[in-house]
Amino acid sequence: MTTNLKIVAGRDSAAKVQKVESLKIATFSNTSGGNSAFKALTHPLVAEKAQALVKKLEVFGPVAVYDPSGHFTEFAALYDTSGVQITDVFVQNVAHIGREYGRLRAKPVTEMQPARAKTVFVAAFDVERIRPQFAHMMPEEAALVSLDELKLPEEFLTNKRNYLDPLNFATNFCFFREEGGQHTRMVTANYWVGYNAKDTVLWFRLFDANGTQLADWREKLAPSVQTISVDSQDVRRRFSLPAFTGTLFCHAIGVAGHDIVKYALDTYGDDETVLSCTHDSNSWPADLYAGLPAPRQGEKVILWVENSNPTGIPANSIGINIMGSDEIALFDKPIAPFATCPIDVSELIPGAAWPQQFEVQAGRRFGRPRYEVRSASGRARIAHANVERVDLQPDPGIPGLARLMGKGYILPAPILPCDKFENTVLPTPMATCQDNLPITLMVYDSAGKEMLVKPMGKIARGGAGDIRLNTLLEMHGLGTLCGHAELVYDFQDGGTADGWLHGLFRYEDKATGHAAETSFGAHVFNTALVYKNEPQSYTGKAPGLSTRLFLRVRDEGSYDTLCHLIYPASTPWHKMSTTSLTLFNAAGIEVAKKDIQIACSGSRLWTYREMFTADERTAAGVNAYVMIRDVTCRLFGYHGLKNGSAFSLDHMFGF
Repeated sequence: MTTNLKIVAGRDSAAKVQKVESLKIATFSNTSGGNSAFKALTHPLVAEKAQALVKKLEVFGPVAVYDPSGHFTEFAALYDTSGVQITDVFVQNVAHIGREYGRLRAKPVTEMQPARAKTVFVAAFDVERIRPQFAHMMPEEAALVSLDELKLPEEFLTNKRNYLDPLNFATNFCFFREEGGQHTRMVTANYWVGYNAKDTVLWFRLFDANGTQLADWREKLAPSVQTISVDSQDVRRRFSLPAFTGTLFCHAIGVAGHDIVKYALDTYGDDETVLSCTHDSNSWPADLYAGLPAPRQGEKVILWVENSNPTGIPANSIGINIMGSDEIALFDKPIAPFATCPIDVSELIPGAAWPQQFEVQAGRRFGRPRYEVRSASGRARIAHANVERVDLQPDPGIPGLARLMGKGYILPAPILPCDKFENTVLPTPMATCQDNLPITLMVYDSAGKEMLVKPMGKIARGGAGDIRLNTLLEMHGLGTLCGHAELVYDFQDGGTADGWLHGLFRYEDKATGHAAETSFGAHVFNTALVYKNEPQSYTGKAPGLSTRLFLRVRDEGSYDTLCHLIYPASTPWHKMSTTSLTLFNAAGIEVAKKDIQIACSGSRLWTYREMFTADERTAAGVNAYVMIRDVTCRLFGYHGLKNGSAFSLDHMFGF
């Protein structure tokens, strides 16, 4: 699985600190959003075309590159152009003149004509639109080659007039396993129809662990908010496949409103020892991920790396380090394009133990990874790490928010019934600027009554310990509490903040030892004032003061669905929520509706079988779902499944 580790020296060494070098690609920006050019260059259908293009450039050199949009650096980072004889690089933007392209410096496009090139490679799409701008400056008799040779077939395009329209690349990756009695089930919905999308189709490609294509297929969606379920057992039978653990790539065609494929992923087994749920992956590879826990005694933690690029990951180009340490343990095996690789963190860093946690040095080579915790009892669970921001700095405005926005940023999480479950919190630094976490823990019962306030002080970056909620609550006579916890900023002991407060929340069944864990970040909730982009809204601009959550349900056999809704409030808000739970069948037809109320700063834990009658559930059938709506406040939701002695839990998504 892993082999000899390689250490990159840290700050306490005489050697200079060396971080993993990131691919020179633009993926996602928190200010400008996703870069559709990245998806256009890395789509699974593009890889062979790109390699053929490189071969053409090698044969028909020397080559002059015209890079009007800045895509050549990304193309060269993803595909090996070292065999191409490049004589010059020309740019359009005056600010880019002199920019280094390897051994060459960019020149203005106005100087292109004298270039001694047989081919001009225009690193842009939709070149015919811009061709009149530079055609007269082409070297005489030079051929023109462009990124248009990489274009997807037209039937894949939502907007055929603008190739790099983000809606043309509504894609995502999904961990997909059908092996060793373990199965996966991806569930999403046609939420695009709510934005007037028509004739939406999902295109899937399944890769095995080696990155080999196993199957392609399409699912045409009905013109309603229907659910779509893709089960690994069904896929294996349908295509007569061997056992596999790999990646499922999904491309949504004919969409509107959202260019992201959101889904819930259930991992389940032939018995009750395997049950987990996680939300969608992140189709934008990042430099760093964090929130990866070290194992406890008797546990094994596996980091699942899904290479989301059409280029391989070289040996010693990714790794992990203990949070707060600069000593990086590198993974010394290559990973093939679109391959899925398990990495045992204890083989990379022996001796690391909970509550220590790791940073993942990803170098923009793979999307947000999942990890698997295998216990000595044979039970297993899967959760995910989160993107660690590299673009943040401490925000001097946050400490002063309390005067106007009360608690300000809140990170809410369930407290499952303490008489049955162990509840644990682990604060997780999630930005490179977070040298400290100044936080307080607040506990509320389900009725919204504040039960406990526990200042945690200014926690050092590498010094976060686990907060054992049951022990803390028992000390205050609250040993049977069911409600929720909130992490909020507290500057009594100093410290800085950036609004990117995260935590990992672990839940363990006292009787069986089955566990689930989830992680998320803080937001401002339920206040009329706006600070930057908070309170966030599912649609439109802040303030987000309404709820639209999707709950997939599973009711067959011994399965039931659980949901924990929390009503956090930065400032006092409506005393009670006015929340509707509407049950739909798989075709998007309403079956039943229930109205509930949740107290401000309170919560509600419920199950599908408790909330809806047997007749209603029968009418809803397989692949039903519940839409959770509230136009008076924004709720935060967690969902999961129950199956005998097993359960799962993760935060929900909305649209």
